[in-house]
Amino acid sequence: MKKLEPLAPEALYRRCDPGQFSFTTTAELADHMEIIGQDRAVQAVRFGVGIKREGYNLFALGPTGLGKHTFIRRFLESQAAAEPLPADWCYVNDFGEPHRPKALRLPAGGGARFREDMAQLVEELRVAIPAAFDSDEYRLRAERLDADFNERQEKALKELGEEASRHDIALLHTPTGFSFAPMKKGEVLGSEEYGKLPKEQQDKMVQLVAALEAKLEKILRKIPRWRKERREKHKALNREVGMAAVAHLIDEVKEAYAGEPEVLAYLDGVNQDVVDNVDDFRKSQERPAALFGPPQEETDSLRRYRVNLLVDHGNSKGAPVVFEDNPTYQNLVGRVEHMSQLGTLVTDFTLIKPGALHRANGGYLLIDVYKLLSQPFAWEGLKRALNSRKISIESLGQAYSLISTVSLEPEPIPLDLKVILFGDRLYYYLLHHYDPEFQELFKVAADFEEQVDRSAGNDLLYARLIGTLARQEGLLPLDREAVARVIEQTARSVGDAEKVSTHMESLTDLLREADHWAREAGRGAVDRHAVERAIAQQIRRADRVRDRMHEAILRGTVLIDTEGARVGQVNGLSVLELGNFAFAQPTRITATTRLGDGNVVDIEREVNLGGAIHSKGVLILSAFFAARYAKNRPLSLSGSLVFEQTYGGVEGDSASLAELCALLSSLSAVPLKQSLAITGSVNQQGEVQAIGGVNEKIEGFYDICRARGLNGGQGVLIPGSNIKHLMLRADVVEAVRQGKFQVYPVRTVDEAIELLTGAAAGEPDAAGHYPAGSINQRVSARIASLSEMKQKYAGLARARNKGKEPKSR
Repeated sequence: MKKLEPLAPEALYRRCDPGQFSFTTTAELADHMEIIGQDRAVQAVRFGVGIKREGYNLFALGPTGLGKHTFIRRFLESQAAAEPLPADWCYVNDFGEPHRPKALRLPAGGGARFREDMAQLVEELRVAIPAAFDSDEYRLRAERLDADFNERQEKALKELGEEASRHDIALLHTPTGFSFAPMKKGEVLGSEEYGKLPKEQQDKMVQLVAALEAKLEKILRKIPRWRKERREKHKALNREVGMAAVAHLIDEVKEAYAGEPEVLAYLDGVNQDVVDNVDDFRKSQERPAALFGPPQEETDSLRRYRVNLLVDHGNSKGAPVVFEDNPTYQNLVGRVEHMSQLGTLVTDFTLIKPGALHRANGGYLLIDVYKLLSQPFAWEGLKRALNSRKISIESLGQAYSLISTVSLEPEPIPLDLKVILFGDRLYYYLLHHYDPEFQELFKVAADFEEQVDRSAGNDLLYARLIGTLARQEGLLPLDREAVARVIEQTARSVGDAEKVSTHMESLTDLLREADHWAREAGRGAVDRHAVERAIAQQIRRADRVRDRMHEAILRGTVLIDTEGARVGQVNGLSVLELGNFAFAQPTRITATTRLGDGNVVDIEREVNLGGAIHSKGVLILSAFFAARYAKNRPLSLSGSLVFEQTYGGVEGDSASLAELCALLSSLSAVPLKQSLAITGSVNQQGEVQAIGGVNEKIEGFYDICRARGLNGGQGVLIPGSNIKHLMLRADVVEAVRQGKFQVYPVRTVDEAIELLTGAAAGEPDAAGHYPAGSINQRVSARIASLSEMKQKYAGLARARNKGKEPKSR
């Protein structure tokens, strides 16, 4: 048996050599504004922003904290600064259909100017129109129209009165109207006098009065028509005077917007509406007082001439870059607000408010996909806008027919922008799988790496990045020893000695905390000690649960042996993650074997505590035993495995090597050293495969052994393919250097069982037989005996069954 040597201390931790840096502190380094190790993502962003085709919106994949948002926003701002300013957008009243406000497009800065011009126009009209109607000319012409009407009416009545007088009948004007009465010598006869007249004369009078009343009725019928004609003439006069007062003012505004046909068409509508409603301006000279609060600035009737400036780019520089932090449906597509008037909610086009799509139109809109998907109807609203290439403002009640009240229907605004979504990869793949429209609208994926290769060149770039972050945060500069320690810690955080983390948030947090401890110690720069203290304090704040769990082991509440040897019992290693803190502890794994049908029972799975991957690892063990020990006979083995004193779920296959060794120990009756712990995944061929959390697992067992006292025989077996991931704590490395603790790399189950038992595993000869006394020979013999035993029992069972058969007659 070839003895497997433990790893040297140098293999347990890859130091970053401070000597490779020529600077004293990071204050001497130039800023590094580029994102490190994200070539793939950077190329995708450049492509997505550069291609001006429909559907090429971007999705930035990766966990939060990588600097995706910061990088993309800086890139877009630099890109947008060179792009043309987008147009301003306004909503104005549509005088033909007031419930459908009209959208006006104006050059950047033109919207605010147009709003001011319209406000000035209204103010001038409020002065010019009343002044025109107060002029002597208008008054004379209006009085002439009234005089003509009165003269015409009086003339008709006068002629009728004269005709009646010729027949001795008077036309009387009473409070109730007109009437006729007989006369004699110019005096109206009383009833007594009238009664003394001859009967013939009375009859003649009645006939005459009847004829005159008929003529009077014709005249009275004509008077309303004459009044209407007078009103029409007054209206024509008002239009003429109003047009004279309005035309030159509106023409001045039209001259300023000669190149905007939509504005000119709107001004024509304003002109017509003002002329048709000049009385509104005549009444507005005295502004009405509000029942509550300050006086109204303008009458409600004049609000229709206001300009609702929806988007103003007058002070912008380049295309807009907008980040919407609260992407609700209304915050994206806009909304129509209401105001209360005398207990009633009312609205008009001036209460239309823009959304993020309006503000980002012509530029770039950035949204967190988790927040977007968390808001009802927001995702559907965004897709509808991108598909239709226009922004339609409508309430959710209208869109989903939840309400039937009359509301505004603003004219949709054309949409032209790039949308950039940020989110974890899970959201990207779920949307890609379940939403067929997603892949049509977001054709570009920018996938950001969580880690990059650790090299001398990247170390220097990382040092510059650290210096840049320190300056941006107002922190003390770091000396080269501190920079080296930070780089080492980022490698530890990704669990790989050959990689460094690109997680900018955790890096910045470490720099801030190291700066705090350096300042507390009165230092002018952050040194290695300050970084070490920051790391230690981060762990200290999060390790309460780890301490309690380790305490349970040390007090004997949870049974873990670190000395001696036991058959069918091995120390496995389990990793727990609580928030951002991961730690490990040893877990006792036991195995029993007996006669059976070739199945290994996973007790964790039987009680629904085992995950699918863990169950897969256990099933692989049955295949291993059948392939190695029972190629030519039935596998008559039944085994059971359990994680002792675990009361939660078990997931992952990193304990499958430990479980296999426990089963081999049970079958061979050879005890396993309890001074060793083991981790690793195993395949059907008995090859050991890499696992995660290797550093935490080694340190977890080391902490228990150190607390009980290191004796030099304790250690951990790990997969050989995990060597490159080792970035162990300094105290663990020092214990290995002093020979008090070992870390063994194993590549096969045979290497592992030899270390755990101290006995040879045994290699098969040409005939497939293992050396006597070897672990494999003992296991093979035990499995063979179980197979023979099963055949023996099967024969006895057949004999019994045969004896029970009825005898034939």
